[in-house]
Formats: sequence, structure tokens, C-alpha cells
Amino acid sequence: MACESALPAIMDEQALMGLNPNADACYRQRALAYFEQLKASLDGWEVCAEALAKGVYSDDHVKFFCFQVLEHQIKFRHGSLSAAQQQLIRETLMKWLQTQLMNVHPEKPFIRNKAAQVFALTFVMEYLTLWPKFFFDVLALVGLNPNGVDIYLRTLMAIDAEVVDRDILHSPEETRRNTLIKDGMREQCIPALVESWFQILQTYQHTHSELTCQCLEVVGAFVSWIDLNLIANDRFVNLLLSHMSMEELREAACDCLFEIVNKGMDPVDKTKLVESLCQVLQSAGFFNVEQEEDVDFLAKFSRLVNGMGQSLVLSWTKLSKTADEKISAETLRAVESKVPLMLQLLIHEDDDISANIVCFCYDYLHVLKQLPALNEQQKSNVEAIMLAVMSKLKYDDEYNFENEGEDEAMFVEYRKQLKMLLDRLAQVSPELLLEAVHRVFNATMQSWQTLQFMEVEVSIRLLYMLGEALPASHGAHFSGDSAKTSTLQAMMRTLVSCGVSEYQHSSVTLEFFETVVRYDKFFLVEPQHIPAVLMAFLDHRGLRHSSPKVRSRVAYLFSRFIKTLHKHMNAFIEDILSRIQDLLELAPPENGFPALLSSDDQLFMFETAGVLIVNGESPAERKQGLMRGLLSPLMEAFRMLLEKLPLEPDEERQTALADCLSHAVGFASRTSKAFSNKQTVKQCGCSEVYLDCLQTFLPALSCPVQRGALRSAVRSFLHRMIICLEEEVLPFIPAASQHMLKDCEARDLQEFIPLISQITAKFKNQVSPFLQEIFMPLVMSIFEVLSRPAEENDQTAALEKQMLRRSYFSFIQTIASSSSSQVMASQGAENIERVLFTIIQGAVDFPDPVAQKTCFIILSRLVELWGGKDGLVGFPDFIYKHIIPACFMAPLKTTFDLSDAQTVLTLSECSLTLHMIHLKRGPECLQFLQEYLPSLHVSPEITQELCQVLQQPDVKVLKNYMKVFFQQAKL
Repeated sequence: MACESALPAIMDEQALMGLNPNADACYRQRALAYFEQLKASLDGWEVCAEALAKGVYSDDHVKFFCFQVLEHQIKFRHGSLSAAQQQLIRETLMKWLQTQLMNVHPEKPFIRNKAAQVFALTFVMEYLTLWPKFFFDVLALVGLNPNGVDIYLRTLMAIDAEVVDRDILHSPEETRRNTLIKDGMREQCIPALVESWFQILQTYQHTHSELTCQCLEVVGAFVSWIDLNLIANDRFVNLLLSHMSMEELREAACDCLFEIVNKGMDPVDKTKLVESLCQVLQSAGFFNVEQEEDVDFLAKFSRLVNGMGQSLVLSWTKLSKTADEKISAETLRAVESKVPLMLQLLIHEDDDISANIVCFCYDYLHVLKQLPALNEQQKSNVEAIMLAVMSKLKYDDEYNFENEGEDEAMFVEYRKQLKMLLDRLAQVSPELLLEAVHRVFNATMQSWQTLQFMEVEVSIRLLYMLGEALPASHGAHFSGDSAKTSTLQAMMRTLVSCGVSEYQHSSVTLEFFETVVRYDKFFLVEPQHIPAVLMAFLDHRGLRHSSPKVRSRVAYLFSRFIKTLHKHMNAFIEDILSRIQDLLELAPPENGFPALLSSDDQLFMFETAGVLIVNGESPAERKQGLMRGLLSPLMEAFRMLLEKLPLEPDEERQTALADCLSHAVGFASRTSKAFSNKQTVKQCGCSEVYLDCLQTFLPALSCPVQRGALRSAVRSFLHRMIICLEEEVLPFIPAASQHMLKDCEARDLQEFIPLISQITAKFKNQVSPFLQEIFMPLVMSIFEVLSRPAEENDQTAALEKQMLRRSYFSFIQTIASSSSSQVMASQGAENIERVLFTIIQGAVDFPDPVAQKTCFIILSRLVELWGGKDGLVGFPDFIYKHIIPACFMAPLKTTFDLSDAQTVLTLSECSLTLHMIHLKRGPECLQFLQEYLPSLHVSPEITQELCQVLQQPDVKVLKNYMKVFFQQAKL
């Protein structure tokens, strides 16, 4: 329908039926179409306005719908409405508000909220120009009518969201407008609004708690930008304090006082405000926390105390930078006087109450850290905070370790906050912290058998946390400061020898192993404890624990433990390998029993086994025997499963078999992580074993089913073997490549190209014959995949093609940059030309700065190789016909965004290409530019200027010039 046509004065009743959430889909569709129709119409909204003003409809969904239509007009069409239409909106809102005053039952909250949004939008659009008396008109109409007051307060909160709320992003234009609105309100109506709030609070505090709480929320929202004296005065504060004693209002009053305290102001004034507020709260008995049973209120009160404490700390920080020591000292005394209350809240059994005061506690410790010395009271405070943190770190009985939910996640988060406090305590007084932890730890370890799990867990946890709280370079906790090292060493000795690893609770078990691994360097100092800890890792306490969660974590921790201490493992290697043998078995998919470890956990076990074998002191033949013993079962299982896979008709079973095969390859690959530059595969005599693995795994590439998963696994293994076996891997590459290029998808190619690039970069001339052979088949496979049609809106396919294109250009760059550059030159003129055109196309036609940059790097390199006198026949022609034009056409494209950092890098490579052409072709290049540039409408003066810049030896000059050149050209 045309936008200009007027709608009939009545609404489409059948379309309105579709607004009901339970309506049929066809009615809902019609309602949606009707909504769009009304929004598009220039005057269709007037029907909705009339329906609202006259209360035509009783259906809540229709009323909401009418407000939505009105909201759309005000938001997007207000400027184009006539004065009469704007007046109609104002009248509609005021008539609707008037009807609310007489309603026995108020509208549903969702309608009142939507109405408030529409009032707020109208206010934002009209207050500065058309409706400066907005608030006076609304207040004159609603008076103290409860229904009217409700809409008025909701409107104020909606205005706060539109004009003040810092969490909402605004355009510079909106920000300027909002500043003018606030300035206007401060001048014209804020005192009247504050008076209305006082009247509402006073009138409804005993009879209508919901309205009173709403009003307190409004005061809290507006106090940040209005004159504080209007609120922070005796009459208002006394009213708020009286609300603190009323059960239904106290939480809202707390929030309101918090906002008042949080207001930015002069540090001296802020200190006075907080102190006077504290005095009143204390004399009213609010500081007697232990007598308060309402935890919801205490959580709010804790937040308020936190706000007051942080405000005082901020005031002290500002004042301590000035010369007035007296005022600064007074402010510090004010901070210190809140510490007893802070401690009561911090130690409270409810974690929410405790968590709300943590920031003040943290800031207070930061203050102490800055003082030259601590007095006795301050030391006592530090100790009290320390004991509180130690106590609050404990789990409670209800914590569900096997099935952690929201409550558990919240406690973990709370523990992180307590850890921050512990770290800060260590900065204030490391000796005190070490001594306190030592005391608690020793007492607990002496009687761990009779204590509850949370007592035992927290004492080990504290030892663990010292590792981060007391810094040590590269975990060297057992060298340097003798007091610290001897204490930590004593605690570690106790931990591993007191038998606590036998404690029957998963949290204690995990904490034991975490701590052993955090302080693994302890065992370098006292290696006599290694056998006992190894047994704990290997038996029912660790890898054989009844909890899968513990087994999984221990598998990872065991690998770290062995990596650090491998030099001390020689005597235990074969014993460990035999004890973990069953954990290194490939779990076949048809086995109905759950494995002790997941495949991810087994990766750590194979890596551990590899580290033990490779770093042992046995001769190469023994290492080879052990490695073969580790990998042969994998190879046998792989062969058997690979035979089964093509015969399996069920797709789900196929996937399970393919996963199992992939795991086998992954495990073999992981063992190779143990090799280093010193302990190479050759030196350990293990080359033969890995070559056998290669021969076992490569046939998977020709498997007709589950190609993606199998190719991915074998490709990863090849990457590892290129590093480990070096040139010994080369005979396997041609056949593997042939299989991987069959029936390719974009992703297959994209993942295959880095393998070829790795081979090219590592073996250079050695692989030239192979590269010459594979170059065009690979390029043709890429072209074929890129030319496949895809649906216009298929974002995934488009992204895959973009990534493949990038991979292709990276491959060409690797070939061009390595000493295998003759690989391209030997491909025949037609093929070379085809590849060159794709590079020109990549540089100019695809708006992808990453790929474009690579293309210009390639072009620059090819000019360097083939652009001189002895270069490739016909290449100079190509330079003038295609490369130089590309250097100008690409940056002139509208998609070439010079404000984008990646694009600027592309332009830089483009400039380097021109520079290289000039180096190789000399005056001939300048002559060509003088003929070519006028065809792009470049003036003779600019052409001459560019040619001169091109002759400068410093390429930076050219880069800067080209940027300005194209910025000017695009104006």
C-alpha cells in the first residue's frame, strides 16, 4: 500500500486477533503485516492514538500494540510530523494518563512500562523545544494519585535510560542533546521533581511500599547528576533513615543511600557526607550486624558499607597527594573506624554479604601497602582479614562436587575474589601471611584423619595459593630467601609424608595433586619423596580414583610432574610404563565398558610415556624397544579398525570407528612431543618405529568413507613427522598428497596447503621435483573448488572460499619466496599465465586486504626474479599490461578503505611492488608511467611528481606519498 493513503478510522479487528500469543500462525502473520502497514502509513498511527485516548479496547495486547505504533512514529518520524500531529501525540498521552487516574485496577506492568517509554521518548524529542512544561503538566495532572504516580515514576526511570544511563551507547549528537536536556532540567524543574519525590515518599511510606520503593529507585538514579544538597539534607536523609527501619522499604533505601554515597564530589565534602551518614546509621543500631537476621537486607547493607568505605579510600588517595597532612590523617582515621564493621561483614556466614564488602577490604589493604610502616592496630587488622579469608575459603556441606551447578559456580567466583585479597595481603605483609598459613597447615596436617574435608582442603589450598601470592621467578620457591624457602619446604615435606593423600574426599585429593605439581621443584631439592608421590599418582588416589573428574585432572598433572622431574625418573621408567599400560589402550567403540580415561586424558598419558622413554638413560636400542612396545598396539588396533570401517553400513558406527582411528593417530603423534633438539628421534633410535606408524596410517587416506576425519588426523601426523623425521618422511609425501587431493572440499585443501608450505620451507631444493609435479594438480584442484557454484546467502561457503583463496595465495608466496621458485617457471607458459592472472585478480578484484597484501608480496617477488634482463620471456610485457595497472586499480576501488590498518599494509606492499619494478626496469618504467597515468586522469604535474618520488632511494618516502596520492584521488 502507498505510504500517503489514509487508513480508515477504525482498526482491522481480524488483524488484532493475531496479537494474542495463543492465536493461530496465520492470524499472527496478519497482525505483523498490519503492524508494518500502520508503521509505514503517514497517518495510520492516529487510529491507535484515538483508541488509546478513548480507551476503545480492553484487550491488553491491543493496547500494547497501539503504544508500539505510537513509539515508532515518535522515534523515527517525529521531525516530519505536522505541528497538529505533534500536538495530537501530547494530547493522546495526557488523555490516556487521565483515564489511569480513575481506573480501579491499574494496567498490567508491561503496558505501564511501554507507556512510560513512549512518554520518555516524547519528552526527549520535545522538552527542549515544544514541551518545556512536560513535568509540570504531568505533576499537575497526577498529583498524588497512586496510579498516576506509578506512571510518573516509571517515566522518570525511562528518561534516565534514554538520557543518563552510561551503559547505553549514544551517538555524539545524542550525547550533546542529552547534556542540553540535563542542563535544562537542572535550571527549570529539578527542585520541583525533588519536592514531588519527597511528597510521594512521605505520603506512601506506610501504605504503598511498591510506589515508595519505585520512588527511592528514581532518587538513586537521578542523584548522580543533580545538586546533592537537594537530597543530602536533614529532611531527606531522616526520611531515608526511617525507611531503613521498615522491612518492606529497607533494601530500596539502602540502594538509594549507596547511590548518594557514590556521587562524585570533592574529597573533603565526601568524607563529611559519609561520616555524618555513618554516625546516624551507627546510632540507629545498624552496625550491630550479628543481631540482624534478614540476609537480603544485610547483602544490601554490606554493599552500602562497601560504597562508603571505597569512597573514603578514594578521598584519602586524593588528599594524600596534597600537602594537607591533617585532613589526610583524619580521612585515614575515618577509613580505619569502618574496619571492625567491614570485618563483621567479611566473616559473615552468607557469602553474598561477604562478597559485597571485598572491594573495600581490598582497597583498605592497598592503603596499608602505601604506608611507610604499620602500627599495632593496623597489623591486627591485617591479621583479622587474613583469618577471615582463610575461614571463608572453606567449602560448605552443600557443595556438590560431582554435579556443579549455579551455586557452585558462584562460590568458585567468590573464591577468586578471596584469592585477590590473599594476594594483596601477601603484598602488605608476606611474613605474616606465611606464618599464618604455616600455623594453620601444621595444625591441620597433624590431625587430618579426624577433621572434616573442608578443613583439610582449605589448609592445602592455602599452601597452594602461596605459590602465586609470594612471587618466585619461574617457580623457584626453594632457592633465595631462606626464611621463605625453609617454611615452604617444611610444609611440602609434611604434605607428602603425613599420609593426607589417602583422605577420602575428591576435593582434598585434587588439592593434594595440584599442590604437588605447583611445587614440583621441591622434589629437585628433596628427591627422596619422589617414589611415594609417584605411587599416589599411579594408584587409587590418582589415576585409579573412583571419580572421573579426579582421574582426568590427575592425567594432566602427572604429565606436568614427569616433564619437570624426568631426570629423576630413570629408576622408575619401566615400572611406571607397566603400571599405566592399560591406560594406554585404544578403547574400541564396540566395548560397552566406560574407559578409565577419556581420549583427551589419554593424550597426556601417551605424552608422559614418550617423555619417560626419550629422557631415560638407557641405550638407543632399549629406547627403541620401549617406544615400539608403546606404539605397536596402536598400529595393530589401527589396521584392524581400518579394515572394518569401509564394511560398516551404519553411519553412526562409522563415525565411532573413524573417531577411534583418529585417536590412535593422535596418540602416536603426541608421543613425538617428547623429542627435542638434543634428544632427536634419530639419536634415540626411534625413526624406524615412526616410519612404521606412517606406513600404517597412510592407507587411511584412501578409505572411501569418513574421509574428512581421517585425512585431518593423518595430515596432523605428517606435520609432526616432518619436524621429527625430517628428510626420512619425504618418500611418503607424493602418495599421501595424491590421496589428499582426490575429491576435495574447500576445507580439505585449506588444511592441505600448510602441509605443502611446511615441506617447501623446510626442504627447499630437495623437494623441487615433487613440487613441480604436484604444483598444477594442486592449483587446478583449488580452481575447481573455487569455481563451484554456491547459494548467494551461504555465508559458510563464502567464508570457506575466502579462506581457501588466502591459503592458495600463501602457498604461491611460499613457492615464490623459497629457493624453489623455478617450480613455477617450469610449469609451461600457459599455466604460468593462468596462475599470474589469479594473482592479479586477487590483488585487485577481491575486497580482502589480507589476500591482497599477499598478492602484492608475490608480484614484488616475481618482478625481482623475472623482471630483469635475464628474466622469464614475456614477463616484462606482463609487468606493463597487468602489474603496474594493478598497483593503481586496486587502491582506487571503493572497497579499498584507507582508514583500515590492514588495507594500509596492503598499500605498503603495493608501493614496494612499484619500487621493485623501477629497480628492475629503470627509466623504461618511468616512461611507461608518463604514458599510462594520464589515462587515469592524473595531471602531468602529479605524474612527474610520482616519477621523482619513485626514484628516491628511501622507500618510506614512496609509501607515504602513495597514501596521500590515493587519498587525494578518492576525494
